[in-house]
Amino acid sequence: MAKVIPKRVEMPRQKPEVRRYNFNEVALGFDMELARAEAERCLQCKKPTCIDGCPVRIDIPGFILKVRERDLPGAVEVLKSANNLPAICGRVCPQETQCEMVCALAKKYEPVAIGRLERFVGDWDLARGVAIPELPPPTGKRVAVIGSGPAGLTCAADLARMGHQVTIFESLHAPGGVLMYGIPEFRLPKAVVEAEVDYVRKLGVEIRLNSVIGKLYTIDELLGERGYDAVFIGTGAGLPRFLGIPG
Repeated sequence: MAKVIPKRVEMPRQKPEVRRYNFNEVALGFDMELARAEAERCLQCKKPTCIDGCPVRIDIPGFILKVRERDLPGAVEVLKSANNLPAICGRVCPQETQCEMVCALAKKYEPVAIGRLERFVGDWDLARGVAIPELPPPTGKRVAVIGSGPAGLTCAADLARMGHQVTIFESLHAPGGVLMYGIPEFRLPKAVVEAEVDYVRKLGVEIRLNSVIGKLYTIDELLGERGYDAVFIGTGAGLPRFLGIPG
């Protein structure tokens, strides 16, 4: 008998008559039961094409299986082995053109809601107080990361988890880059970004704000007299245009 595939689980959202009066997040996220119901739809493919569709190659069937088993610490461990910012990526990563587009279910049905499940696990991790993984012994290597947007934060977290000493230089007054100034609150709450940044700090990453590389130090100076072994440039694709309007 062919397996019956249930319909994709809908994520709760603010009702239009409510959200018209606020700027809060519209999509409210899964609870445990909704997440498990959606996780049950995953076929646990032997050759998971969804992993090939993921830019960072998350073990998608692996973390979804952990959700199905109610093992959320295990789901966090699987997710964060490839992606240090799941609560952010679960909201703003274009899964519909990446992992979900190549989901085996998508050939005949709606794909598994991979992004929504990633967000659920990421939010659970933030709500419990993020557990810091055991870090390897220091390598003695120092890396300067220019920019604290998603690329800079991800690079810094990955390097810190390898045992390197990392310093982020951010030109603005708050870390997060486009995550903070380019995405509205109803799509990506600032509190989520701040919590993910705090996790990166807890990994031992130093973040220096109001630090414009080129004025404060040149790249040659970072690699020379400042003593860094490598520099990652993650300054973003463009410059913001601020309106200068108070409030």
